[in-house]
Amino acid sequence: MKLIMILIAMFIGTNAFAQSDLRQLTTADQVKAWSGVGRLDVKTRTQRRFCSGALISPTHVLTAAHCVIDSQSGVKFTPADVQFLAGWRDGRASAYGRARRIVVHPEYKPSTTVSDKEVSTDLAIVELAIPMNTNGIRPFERENQPAVAGKLMVVSYAHDRSDAPSIEEECHVLARRTGVIVASCSADFGASGAPIFVVQNGVPKIASIVSAKAKMNGRNVSFGVSLGEPLNALLQELSQTSAVFQSKKPGGSLASQLGRQ
Repeated sequence: MKLIMILIAMFIGTNAFAQSDLRQLTTADQVKAWSGVGRLDVKTRTQRRFCSGALISPTHVLTAAHCVIDSQSGVKFTPADVQFLAGWRDGRASAYGRARRIVVHPEYKPSTTVSDKEVSTDLAIVELAIPMNTNGIRPFERENQPAVAGKLMVVSYAHDRSDAPSIEEECHVLARRTGVIVASCSADFGASGAPIFVVQNGVPKIASIVSAKAKMNGRNVSFGVSLGEPLNALLQELSQTSAVFQSKKPGGSLASQLGRQ
């Protein structure tokens, strides 16, 4: 709980940003622009759950580590348990992605409390069996260092709005710590793993992934993983655990596939 207590003290007596309302994306045109965001469904013999996720390459979905780990056993779900539904709306997806491999940040350890360490490593990549490169689906670029007080937006699914994505178009970075950002964005069950965007020259870029939620001074806040060193460590884990990697071009590196070169 260390992080939460520090931040509660930090925000007492400060002016809070107003929180904007979530707006559901209900039409095909609205969803198309964000079809790289989708619902990540987990189905086993004993449970069904979902999170949010976003494409960072045609074959890689970025999400929260706790979304792909059984909270009771601490064991990672098998790829057969996981499916990515890009642009999911009203019972249909722009594309359906079967998981081929799941890689979790090497230092992530599930916990019942929210701490800097847990949030800053709460990151996973689901590698898809077949690339998603049809129906106008585009992966998102990333931004590693969103500025404090900078404007953000979130596109997510949640338990009470699971049939279509919703967008929060104006929330802000409240604080930034090593590997963690705190944002005034709303979050609810199912929104874990949702991309937190900054917009640069009209282009949305993923700056963080929703890890946890809390209330501070009566307002909702989100804790997210920064996409600097935590993502670098995850990409390193991804390359080291890949026996065979199909790149865009023969000899193409993992970094170039994910837009890091």
